[in-house]
Amino acid sequence: MANASAASLEAIYQQNLTLFSQTGVDYQSWQHAPILDFETDARIAAELGWTAAPTKSLFMKVKGGGYCLLLTHRDSRLDSKLVKQLLGKRVSVCSNEEMIEAIGCEPGAVCPFALPEEVKILVDPVVFSYPELMFTPGKPDFTFAFDSSSLMRLLEALPNTVIMLPERETEQA
Repeated sequence: MANASAASLEAIYQQNLTLFSQTGVDYQSWQHAPILDFETDARIAAELGWTAAPTKSLFMKVKGGGYCLLLTHRDSRLDSKLVKQLLGKRVSVCSNEEMIEAIGCEPGAVCPFALPEEVKILVDPVVFSYPELMFTPGKPDFTFAFDSSSLMRLLEALPNTVIMLPERETEQA
């Protein structure tokens, strides 16, 4: 199986530091054992006492060419019909190898920022319902957290096209 290069992960990490610096957004940072699955994430979150909402960055291929990334809460599901309505084309989740080739991230540690300019970013409004958000800044052994009220400032500083998903009804279990 292919792995992202250390140089690629370092570049993504540095781009995140630059993004926070340029936008003046305050953040917290932790270094820890690599997180590449939900079980490790839950264990480290408990150990470190994290309170920020975990995000999920789902990297997808757009039918006919191109890529997009869905930024949502870790427990949210992909609504592929809604994404097709917004993009006008079907999407499918990329293979690990194709994702590593396209954006240089490790599977399980996809960064929502520092993407190639042509990757569209889809934002699920559910992320704004949490006071703080956390994500992996490229390196799976780092986690960053910031106030969700600063998310738009971060997204607006990116060269990528950002598409907001419409608000959805809250699903009741």
